[in-house]
Amino acid sequence: MQTHPLLLEARSLWEELAHAPRSFPPAGGVNVIVSPESGLCPPGWAGVVALGGSALVTAPDERAAATVRAALAGLPVTALVDADSVRAALPVTGVLGPAALSYVSPEGFRPAAALSAVDRLPGGHPALRVLEESAGRDDSAEAALDDITSPAFVVHEQGRVAAAAGYEAWPGRTAHLSVLTAPGARGRGLARAAASAAVAHALAAGLLPQWRARPPASRRVAAALGFEELGAQLSLELAPSEPAPAPFATLLP
Repeated sequence: MQTHPLLLEARSLWEELAHAPRSFPPAGGVNVIVSPESGLCPPGWAGVVALGGSALVTAPDERAAATVRAALAGLPVTALVDADSVRAALPVTGVLGPAALSYVSPEGFRPAAALSAVDRLPGGHPALRVLEESAGRDDSAEAALDDITSPAFVVHEQGRVAAAAGYEAWPGRTAHLSVLTAPGARGRGLARAAASAAVAHALAAGLLPQWRARPPASRRVAAALGFEELGAQLSLELAPSEPAPAPFATLLP
């Protein structure tokens, strides 16, 4: 059976971020590797990316990798990106995610109907910071509009930016999408309109659009634009391991 082309591109991206080419195992498999510089997670953490029924896991050192292998052995791939399942198997002090990973091809892209005018602003425009302030710290951090390297595609209402989208250039010619809507403007298709323009821009540049999201509403927007959910990402802060006991020493009189 031929592997999904989007899946091949997505796995290649995350292998590059893990600094481990060709490290994704076959479907149903789990590969735990040592990668201190892994981009799958914050420094010193363990990172899990499951795509297409297999999982790549990075650990910061050999000791952590052995702990992760022993704890997660026997768990199905789907459980590796389920926070509750991982917490039950592995001692962790922090968890980020899980976040769904979705991708779209030029053939699968479904542009939004032109119900709202979409304008273009520079990525660092002050109007985007105003939008972030109105959305609150958590939603703004999730969207990460301040990281975009593309123009910002925005929908204005009453002279203010009500929704904005753009993307950050990632390795492997990947466009990592960022989308944010003001709280009072949600549920009216504005995010879809702004995101559609950003995705079209990325595809025209020959990039692979990636949509990483936790909130169900964001995942629904991605699906409406034709994105296919291929997996998920989870980051784990491992609990400190107990120090090894000191060697027994015989005291001489």
